[in-house]
Amino acid sequence: MSKTKAAGATHYEILFIIPNKFTDDEAKIVAEKVGKVITENGGQITLSEYWGKKKLAYEIKHNAYGYYGLFEFDLEGNLLTKVDQNLRLSVDVLRHQIIVKKAKSAEDLAREQVIRAKIDSKKAVEEKKQEDKEKKLSTPEAPAMPSKVKDKRVDLKDLDEKLEGILNAKDLI
Repeated sequence: MSKTKAAGATHYEILFIIPNKFTDDEAKIVAEKVGKVITENGGQITLSEYWGKKKLAYEIKHNAYGYYGLFEFDLEGNLLTKVDQNLRLSVDVLRHQIIVKKAKSAEDLAREQVIRAKIDSKKAVEEKKQEDKEKKLSTPEAPAMPSKVKDKRVDLKDLDEKLEGILNAKDLI
């Protein structure tokens, strides 16, 4: 046994990208296959997130978009190479990255939820302000009507008489 490292499973995080050649439903099935690779090699998944389709920063193997997935899992260090090799050889996974991650305690998770709630509430307030601002800009105010507006309505008979006068005028042409 090592003096610096405790025995047992280590907590890891894997972020993977599934190519755009799959539909959203098929990509979810591929993400489940990645989770199955982890569990078949002795891992225990503690967190599973599917982020959906996102634009890649640069093209990878002629793919501009990909489906992102994230797993946090516990696994013995010597079994990690098997998981890594299985994913490298898989044609269903475009890229993946596995990192060692500190396991979060219940206090850390509670603290993150409080922070996330504050961020969400601030976003909601900012969105409401933006909507109000857009609403004010989109509804133009009606110009003030003068108090003494003369209503000049023309009768159809008057219009017909004026039109006949114009058409019958000899100096038009």
